[in-house]
Amino acid sequence: MIQKADIFKTVLLGDGGVGKSSLRKSYLGKNFSYNYNMTIGADFSVKNYDIYGERVVSQIWDLAGQPRFSNVREVYYKGATGVILVFDKTRPETFKSIPKWINELLKNNNNKVVPMVLVGNKTDIERNFKNSVSYKTGVKYAKELSKWSGFKVPYHDTTALHSTDIHRVFMDVLQQSKDQLKKEKEAEAKDLKKFKIRGTYKMRDTQKKKKR
Repeated sequence: MIQKADIFKTVLLGDGGVGKSSLRKSYLGKNFSYNYNMTIGADFSVKNYDIYGERVVSQIWDLAGQPRFSNVREVYYKGATGVILVFDKTRPETFKSIPKWINELLKNNNNKVVPMVLVGNKTDIERNFKNSVSYKTGVKYAKELSKWSGFKVPYHDTTALHSTDIHRVFMDVLQQSKDQLKKEKEAEAKDLKKFKIRGTYKMRDTQKKKKR
């Protein structure tokens, strides 16, 4: 019998040009390209895993970061189980935009907070810029997000050019999504058990009344 796979939807969020598509392609084993091709709406990829005998399907949705695509993005948020928040370390304004992306996610995903990972991309060129966002700043904000969200939010410095830490980024969000799904299933099972118990008591009370 073929085991049913759990499907996890990971959404890549961040301003245009921060390197979301390059991170996704690097994770999928594709070579880095120096040419910038703007994402139109969204790009979609799938990666299958066998984790300790469990079949897992990872859907990766790469959403366009330009403001003019805001209406197009709305539909792609629904059902997200995890989020990778990406900023360009050489452009501080993209770091300051992260709260905006979180708000857009909540607005279009029924206000559901999901596991997330914070990523500072383009470490290969950050030395060339005086105002680059430091690793310390990224870690500090990740801790603030952890307190707010209730999930442990990891922070990673990455570069798609050398594939630095990219696999860890995607595995972190996937593992947290798996853990959250397990908790939700356990909570549903407990609620169902309580419902069955309450239903049993009601049936017993009804039977007693009939005997009287």
